Amino acid sequence: MCCPLKLLLIPVLLDYSLGLNDFTVSSPELIVHVGDSALMGCVFQSAQEKRVIKVDWMLSPGNHAQDEYVLYYYSNLTVPMGRFQGRALLVGDILHNDGSLLLQNVQEADQGIYTCEIRLEKESLVFKKTVVLHVLPEEPKELVVHVGNSAVMGCVFQSTEEKHVTRVDWMFSAGEQAKEELVLRYHSKLKIPVGYPQNRGKFQNQGRFQSRVNLVGDISHNDGSIMLQEVKESDRGLYTCHIHLGSLVFKKTVVLHVIQEEPQVLVTPAALGPVILGGYELVIIVGIVCATIVLLPVLILIVKKTCGNKRSVDHTALVKSLENTKKADPEKHIYTSISTQETTEGEEPSGKSEAIYMTMNPVWPSPNKPLENQSVGGMPRTEKAF
Repeated sequence: MCCPLKLLLIPVLLDYSLGLNDFTVSSPELIVHVGDSALMGCVFQSAQEKRVIKVDWMLSPGNHAQDEYVLYYYSNLTVPMGRFQGRALLVGDILHNDGSLLLQNVQEADQGIYTCEIRLEKESLVFKKTVVLHVLPEEPKELVVHVGNSAVMGCVFQSTEEKHVTRVDWMFSAGEQAKEELVLRYHSKLKIPVGYPQNRGKFQNQGRFQSRVNLVGDISHNDGSIMLQEVKESDRGLYTCHIHLGSLVFKKTVVLHVIQEEPQVLVTPAALGPVILGGYELVIIVGIVCATIVLLPVLILIVKKTCGNKRSVDHTALVKSLENTKKADPEKHIYTSISTQETTEGEEPSGKSEAIYMTMNPVWPSPNKPLENQSVGGMPRTEKAF
């Protein structure tokens, strides 16, 4: 098996290195998403009926990277090269000078300039065509919609050539092992997709989607996108699109998730029920309780100390108030001083006076004593002080 491959590669590499005369056409651009497929056309229009003997596809990644072979056709044998094995297919009709390439499961590293070269039998002229491929990030293959809403599921086949779509099929499956049922079918001879009201009864196995699905894509641009209206919970599952371009089929799967619409309820105090706390709320509450338990003794000591200080201040204020009261209302005593100046008989006045001081205390009369021994008018008897 290795020897025939070597024999085939030798003329291919020799022809590529010789740099024969060529005829190059314009370079169309193609934009695809990661994971999708890209059809790059390469058709040589010639009035002469000459057989194609060789087709080469090469990629120039740019950024001074080395060119690499994608696929070549020689002696009725198609050989994809390197990392393109299993992904690159020669889908053109060689008998009609068509060397178109289908690149499946496009990767980000596939971006660059693709060059197609077609050589005819007994002809030195080489037909060349280049295609610029741009690769965008992968589109989401899962959709989430609410019950009652609409879902648009895209299915676009990117191609540089105006290929005629012969049929579009959309199939639904509730799971990988579940039985598939028809969602929508478009056929070029009918010009109208199955699923529209005017097509009821014309096709079998239309299923429950016939009045809720519409074809919204532009078939002339290989777009077979659909819209599913009034989505139900039973609509969740896998939706697979098949776009047929003659014998060529492009396939894409979309996963649809359906969730229940949350009703908007007016909340009143009477309607409030028990609240289920989440993880963060529970952690916060536990932390507050633990902090309260730890700080409770400290709070008790602070309260006791504050109350003791307050009582001491109140006691001091009460003592001072009593002292001030005593000072402001002293015990009342009557003090009387009488100064007299008498001259006794036989004594000459000496010019000095004798001071007699008496303390007067109230004396109540006694019934057994004569009045003469008692003070008159409450005043005590005076005694001289010598």
